[in-house]
Amino acid sequence: MLELQHVSVSYDGLPAVVDVSLDLPVGEVLAVLGPSGCGKSTLLRAVAGLEPVAAGSITWDGADLRGVPTHKRGFALMFQDGQLFNHLTVGRNVGYALRLRRAPRIPARVEELLDLVGLRGYADRLPSTLSGGERQRVALARSLAVEPRLLLLDEPLSALDAGLRERLAVDLRGILRAAGTTALMVTHDHEEAFTVADRLAVMRAGRVVQEGPIAEVWRTPADPETALFLGYARVLRDAAARTVLASAGLPPAPAVAVRRSAIDVRDGGGLVGTVLASRATPEQVRLVVDLEGVGEVDAVASLDAHAAPGETVHCAVDPTRLAILPMTDASLD
Repeated sequence: MLELQHVSVSYDGLPAVVDVSLDLPVGEVLAVLGPSGCGKSTLLRAVAGLEPVAAGSITWDGADLRGVPTHKRGFALMFQDGQLFNHLTVGRNVGYALRLRRAPRIPARVEELLDLVGLRGYADRLPSTLSGGERQRVALARSLAVEPRLLLLDEPLSALDAGLRERLAVDLRGILRAAGTTALMVTHDHEEAFTVADRLAVMRAGRVVQEGPIAEVWRTPADPETALFLGYARVLRDAAARTVLASAGLPPAPAVAVRRSAIDVRDGGGLVGTVLASRATPEQVRLVVDLEGVGEVDAVASLDAHAAPGETVHCAVDPTRLAILPMTDASLD
């Protein structure tokens, strides 16, 4: 098990990671999610032994890793650009660390790994002939070749286009599960984190502001800023929050985070509003509606709904798509 206890990392006396405590049981995937500059990659590099820890401890199965060089930690790293050797074939890239260790059955092991990542038959190809997604699959196979006790993933999919990133995230989850790999991944993409990981740690300004199982963090964001970063569309407060909660049959609360799909244009809905804007997608119509007693909110409607700008619509609220937030200092409006 990986354990971080009150870890801090500084650059030139300026804090980059502040008092972070996390644990990662064997066989699980933990995603550290946060915006650029929040300290998540610095934290990953500290776990890898590439950055010195200013305070706190990083241990594996109780053994302190302070002073243990990167190559002796038994960890593998995978970066967003893959960092393949362009002059080597796919097979030789995957088997590179195995050759250094003079491992037995290298060709068979390489074949197994290419099967695992969905690249059977690619062993003799050069990286220059591969797509971005295929290159990342090769990088993943190479990282898994030595059966690391911990795989460290630094924004592994961020260089890919959105559609490919979504598909590869699903595949990455399946590959890590099939291999039984313990992994720590950092990302700025909440959808990627939700797809790949078992648990989530949200970082902001060098600190972990919330940590727990994916579903728990999603249902109960720690604060408005976390809710918005996790993908909730808006945060409503005071009278607006009470109105929406009452329409959903929920007790009043000072603030509520609302998913885009929480408010649905529907005949007989208990809230009335005026459509301000609409945009059709292949699955639904996305709206901005000025709701009476609430104000401007995001809403959805079926493709056959009549919801043009300026029209009056009735809306219903899905209570399962709301997150009641704790008391805050109202730092976000």
